[in-house]
Amino acid sequence: MAAFARHYPHWPPSVPKSLPVPRTGIHYNLEVSARRYPNKAAIAYYGSLISYEALAREVDALAGFLQQRCGVARGDRVLLYAQNSPQFIIGYYAILRADAVVVPVNPMNKSEELAHYIRDSDARVALAAQELYREIEPHLGSGGVAHCILGAYSDYLRDASDLKVPDFVRAPRLDPGRPDVTLWSDATAAGCVPGASLAGPDDLAVMPYTSGTTGLPKGCMLTHSNILATSTGACAWAQTSSEAVVLGVLPMFHLTGMQANMNVPIQLGGTSVLMTRWDRDIAAELIQRHRVTSVTGITTMVVDFLANPDLGKYDLGSIIRIGGGGAAMPEAVAAKLEGMLGLPYLEGYGLTETAAPSHANPVHRPKRQCGGIPYFDTDSRVIDPVSLQELGPNEVGEIITHGPQVFRGYWKQEKATAEAFIEHDGKRFFRTGDLGYYDEEGYFFITDRLKRMINCSGFKVWPAEVEAMLYAHPDIQEACVIGARDEHRGETVKAMVVLKAAARGKAAPEDIIAWAREKMAAYKAPRVVQFVDALPKTGTGKVFWRKLQEEENAK
Repeated sequence: MAAFARHYPHWPPSVPKSLPVPRTGIHYNLEVSARRYPNKAAIAYYGSLISYEALAREVDALAGFLQQRCGVARGDRVLLYAQNSPQFIIGYYAILRADAVVVPVNPMNKSEELAHYIRDSDARVALAAQELYREIEPHLGSGGVAHCILGAYSDYLRDASDLKVPDFVRAPRLDPGRPDVTLWSDATAAGCVPGASLAGPDDLAVMPYTSGTTGLPKGCMLTHSNILATSTGACAWAQTSSEAVVLGVLPMFHLTGMQANMNVPIQLGGTSVLMTRWDRDIAAELIQRHRVTSVTGITTMVVDFLANPDLGKYDLGSIIRIGGGGAAMPEAVAAKLEGMLGLPYLEGYGLTETAAPSHANPVHRPKRQCGGIPYFDTDSRVIDPVSLQELGPNEVGEIITHGPQVFRGYWKQEKATAEAFIEHDGKRFFRTGDLGYYDEEGYFFITDRLKRMINCSGFKVWPAEVEAMLYAHPDIQEACVIGARDEHRGETVKAMVVLKAAARGKAAPEDIIAWAREKMAAYKAPRVVQFVDALPKTGTGKVFWRKLQEEENAK
C-alpha cells in the first residue's frame, strides 16, 4: 500500500511535498547564520540584543570549556536546567558544538525529580541557572554531577530597559564558592577553544525525558537528523525568511518551544525575542517593539493574552502567524483570536518522540480543533489498537507515524522501545498511544489518549510518576492519580488517597497537597486530594484507574 496521501490536494501551495533533511549537525546552522548575518540580533532579551557573531563566540567558548575543563567527550550527556534565556540557547548549542547530547530538564522539576534524570542519563556535567541552584546542589560531587556551570540571567541584561523585568532575572550573580561549580561568566571568559566538530546527522543530539503509562520518565533518543527534519520543515511550511522575528514564550526544554523559539529562527537567521516568564503586558510590548512576526503559544497563554483589557493599546499588526499545540484550542477562543487579530490559530500535533510536529495545519486552509495533515515525508495511519488492522476515514483508532523525525528509541529501555514500534505495510511505525481519526480530506483529529496522561495547560503529567512520589508520604497507604476537569488548565491533577490507619482523622487533604508541592513541580502536584476507604482493583490486583477516571469524567 502506498503512503498516506489523502491530504495532498490540500497541501500548502508552492511548498514541496518532500524535503531532504540536511546531512549536517544542528550547530552548523548557527555557524552559517553567524557568517551570513554577523551583526544581526539573534536574541533580544528584555531590551538587550545579542548578535549572531557574539552568540557564536559565546557558544564556542563554552563548548571549549566543556571539552577541556569538564572532560565532556563525544556522545556524553550534559544536563541543561534553565528557563528561557540566552543561557539556554548558548548552553544548548555549546553542548552540541562539544559533540555531546543535550538533556533538557524542565526548570519546574525539584531535586527529587532531578535525581532520576542525572542517574538515568549518566550526566556528569550540568549547565544550570542560579535560581535553580538549591535544587541541583544536593546532586553535586558524590550526587553524580562532577561539574556544574552556573548562570545568572542578569549577565545578559547589558542595556538599560524600561521593561518590567522579573526580580529573579535581574538578580546579581551568585557564587556558591565551591570547586565543582564554575560561574557561567568565568567559563565563557576562560579562553578555551573547542576541537574540530565531529558529531554527524545520525549522532544523538537531544535527549528529552517523557513517560509512558508506567514507571519513571524515559529518555527519548533524538538525532541531529530528527531535529533538523522538523526545523527544516517548519522553515518551508510557513515560507519564512531571515526576517522572521519570533516571540520566545513557550518553554524551550519542551520540543515545541525548542524548535519554534530557537532552532527555527537560528536556521533562518531570524531573531528570537525571549521571555523568561510569561507576562501578557510584556508580551504585547515586545511584539510591538520588535515587530514580532510569529507567536507560538499554548491555549492558556492565548486565553490570558486576549483577556488583557489593555490589549487595544498595542500595535500587534506585525504578527502574521500564531499557532501552537499541546492541547486543542477551544472553538470560542479561536473565534475570539480571529476576530481580534484577523488570524486563524494554526494547530499542530506531535510528540517528544517525533521531535515536535508530525502533523500541521496548512497555513492557507486550517481546520479548528484539528492536529492537521501529515508533515513532509511523514506517513500516518490509524489502526485498531487491539487487532492492529488499519482503519478508514472517520474511524477512531490509534495513530501510528513513520517519518524522518521519529526518534531512535528510549534510552536504555529495549523493551519499551520494542513496544513503541510496529511493522505495518512494510515500514516501521511509531505507536503514538493517541486515539484519533482522519476525515475524508486527510486531516487528523485527536480524540483521546490511549496512554494515561493528564494535560495541564500543555504540560504533560504522567500519573504513574506522581503516584510513585505520593507513596513516599508517611501517611499514604495507596494512591491513584487521575485527571479532573479544570476551567483554566483544561485538566488538573487529582489524587484518590487511602490513608494509613494511624493517619485517619488526623491528616487533611491540604496537608498532602502542601507536601506534594514541596516535592514535585507545581504542575504535577495534585490540586485536589480526595480520601477514600479503598481503591477499586482489577482481576490481577492492579488499581483500576480507568474506572476512577470514567467516574470522574461522568461528573
